[in-house]
Amino acid sequence: MKKPKIQVSGGQRLIENYTAAICSVGGEAVAAYCPEPDLSCDGLLLCGGGDIECTLYGQEDRGSQPPDRDRDKAEIALFHAFYEASKPILGICRGMQMINILLGGTMIQDMPAQQCIFHSGSDGDRIHPIRTAEDTILHQLYGPLLHVNSHHHQAVDRLGKGLAVTAWSESGVPEALELPGYPLLGVQFHPERMCFDHRRMDTVDGASIFAWLLKQCQDG
Repeated sequence: MKKPKIQVSGGQRLIENYTAAICSVGGEAVAAYCPEPDLSCDGLLLCGGGDIECTLYGQEDRGSQPPDRDRDKAEIALFHAFYEASKPILGICRGMQMINILLGGTMIQDMPAQQCIFHSGSDGDRIHPIRTAEDTILHQLYGPLLHVNSHHHQAVDRLGKGLAVTAWSESGVPEALELPGYPLLGVQFHPERMCFDHRRMDTVDGASIFAWLLKQCQDG
């Protein structure tokens, strides 16, 4: 069987964690920083990274970190190309946020300190529980309650058109998005740091999320 080919858009560092996860579940990763859309690929993975330009969702700077506008521009084109081609899309952390923004949603640019302490730290990932809604992708993969990692200071606010929040953290922070009727999943956590060489015993195995993406490509 032909390996599903996944276009991977990431930053200038750590992209190898995502490509390793794709390859380890049996896919072929076509990875680059600021790539042009390659619709010979079967699916798209938008990786984690820094904050997105706040003017893209109609706001002034309210605590965002400096954006990478070249990457923003590239991923706008990538998302629209794959979305219009009805191809599967997985967004991780920044990738989930980009999906929400490009479907018309907004962001909380800097979560309050009492929330952020559970989601970001100078010493690396925070581990915390999330709950999932029934009959959703994460619920099918992991059940109603799971432990994940986090490293972010922003959060989804108003939802983009058609999107549904399908998982929440302890204080109600959106942890997953789906688009009913479309093979799309956004997760706020980092499954690439929860699987294979980065597998950890205090979280679920993130490999199932990458396997889900490949299955959508094979079934499509």
